[in-house]
Amino acid sequence: MLRTLYNLALHAAVPFVPLRLWWRGRKERGYRQHVGERFGRYGARPARPVIWIHAVSLGETRAAQPLVAALRTRFPDHALLVTHMTATGREAATSLYGEFATLAFLPYDLPWAVRRFVAHFRPQLGILMETELWPNLLRECRRAGVPVLLANARLSEKSAHGYRRIGPLTREALADLAAVAAQTEADAARLTALGARGAQVTGNLKFDIAAAPEMIARGRELRRLFGERPVLLAASTREGEEALLLDALARVPLPGALTVIVPRHPQRFDEVAALLRERGLAFVRRSEGRPVPAEHAFALGDSMGEMTAYYAAADVAFIGGSLLPYGAQNLIEACAVGAPVVIGPSTFNFAQAAAEAIVAGAAVQVADADALVREARRLLSDAAARKKMSEAGRHFCDAHRGATGRTMAIVERLLSTGEHPL
Repeated sequence: MLRTLYNLALHAAVPFVPLRLWWRGRKERGYRQHVGERFGRYGARPARPVIWIHAVSLGETRAAQPLVAALRTRFPDHALLVTHMTATGREAATSLYGEFATLAFLPYDLPWAVRRFVAHFRPQLGILMETELWPNLLRECRRAGVPVLLANARLSEKSAHGYRRIGPLTREALADLAAVAAQTEADAARLTALGARGAQVTGNLKFDIAAAPEMIARGRELRRLFGERPVLLAASTREGEEALLLDALARVPLPGALTVIVPRHPQRFDEVAALLRERGLAFVRRSEGRPVPAEHAFALGDSMGEMTAYYAAADVAFIGGSLLPYGAQNLIEACAVGAPVVIGPSTFNFAQAAAEAIVAGAAVQVADADALVREARRLLSDAAARKKMSEAGRHFCDAHRGATGRTMAIVERLLSTGEHPL
């Protein structure tokens, strides 16, 4: 009954899909492209056997990098299909994987659309990144004999509560998975409680992402543009956080420092630029490609795919999504390049990684924006403390590597046996 209601709701929404895509396409043109793919209509199928990786958005697309590299090395005779739901994810995949992989939007979870998708690509294995549980898609894969792995799986208590509200449908979806590779023991326990079978703890793939040399070099170039002064990076900020930060900086300035704000979503670049202008704060946009004058206290990071470079150029990095209840963005990337991390109170998306980074001395947690600015001011004036945190961050990441190898062991088993739920 619940699946029937779910399908009725999906079909009732179909007439509004074009309007939604057109509306979102005002700021992100990608939503107005490849619309047929969202209903299971695709071009030519790869000639080789297909391994399919689904990375819903930007974060999952980046997190998949070490796994994609391992798949290319281990299975050179297979074609890689990388799917997304967001335009931002697909844009990132174009730069990361576009030269060798087939990119596509995953169809909406309509029974007939996902049936077309599976029949068209006929993947030998599906890998869903993090927490993507689409009941009709998983049921169709099971019927077609396609084993599906939920990789780098994470499930916060908040998300688990939401899934419990549709318990029967969640249990069916989890039962249709061939395997679950969870980031932590807590993630595995929550998924098991919801109905997953045989969840294994493999660790977080994001620890295995190596900073590309060209990104480190770009970080040096950014630092040259920023000038010889302390740099506070506000990385992957979410809606409402920039205003909190600017209010706090007005109360407790950072004399002689540059604050670089990099919004999480590109469609908000102009919004944050307008916010800075409204407050009379002079700034330079990264897209201008010019030095930031010494009298400017702000820069706007309005570029995609350069987060590693921003971290490499920063003296202190605040992790966005943590001042307000968004659950925080990924702090691992900052630690990996040795950026001292300050994180706010909301960390449920990376709860264990944040807690362990704090214990390791790689990160400091603060209660609010005022405390963030005070901590940044302290660190920016204490080179020894920053060096200690930088070294702790690198050691923290080194100690947690290996998730790719553990995940690949599951992939190899599924591909060699063709195992799928019975």
